[in-house]
Amino acid sequence: MTSRIFLILLATVGLLASCAHIEPHPMDMTSAIRNAKSGADHYALARHYEDAAKSMQAKADQQKKMLTEYQDHGYYYGRQTEDLIEHSQALARVYEEAANANMNLAHYHRRLADDVKQ
Repeated sequence: MTSRIFLILLATVGLLASCAHIEPHPMDMTSAIRNAKSGADHYALARHYEDAAKSMQAKADQQKKMLTEYQDHGYYYGRQTEDLIEHSQALARVYEEAANANMNLAHYHRRLADDVKQ
């Protein structure tokens, strides 16, 4: 009987843990943007967005490498080759769009920081 309760408890804890929300950013971006008043605040936000853009670009480059692997050695992957190619192309495009959006936000915050200085 105790092993049955233990298994039920373990399954419940596992289910609750799988539903836990994982924060994508280490800081609250909404309040950071809202509270940015000085040039240093905007420069910090610009650096954050630049780091995010570099990360997204690295992921896009990784997907492009995977794409060339799938195209060059498609015979390794059998019927899944076309799906893998399309998936890698889509991910590379999404990551590049995210990198561009983050760089645009970084440029915007750099301009705001320069305007605050003047």
